[in-house]
Amino acid sequence: HVQLVESGGGSVQAAGSLRLSCAASGHTNLPYCMGWFRRVPGKEREGVAGLDSDGTTTYADFVKGRFTISKDNAKNILYLHMANLKPEATAMYYCAVRPYRGGRLLDRYEYHIWGQGTQVTVS
Repeated sequence: HVQLVESGGGSVQAAGSLRLSCAASGHTNLPYCMGWFRRVPGKEREGVAGLDSDGTTTYADFVKGRFTISKDNAKNILYLHMANLKPEATAMYYCAVRPYRGGRLLDRYEYHIWGQGTQVTVS
């Protein structure tokens, strides 16, 4: 099966940028979708950005134009570049993967494998 490890979180001032990474290992040569999600304490986990294996991307409205999801296929690393960060982006960020394409890329219930998360704090 696939294992995911996120990194790149930290503290940043408002309007700053961060790049999150998610390293995937294991059986990564299957059709897949990958996504970034976040959870604020007291709220449900929500989708931020999704990437299908055909290159299709989907973004939550609250990050459009500021966040970019991408993947280095040679290294099996998923990225989330976050620009112009706002304090409300403070959350634990998780990457996730599922072994089939299509569907709702930002629906957390469609994903089966999750990383441990990386904290992002914007002040």
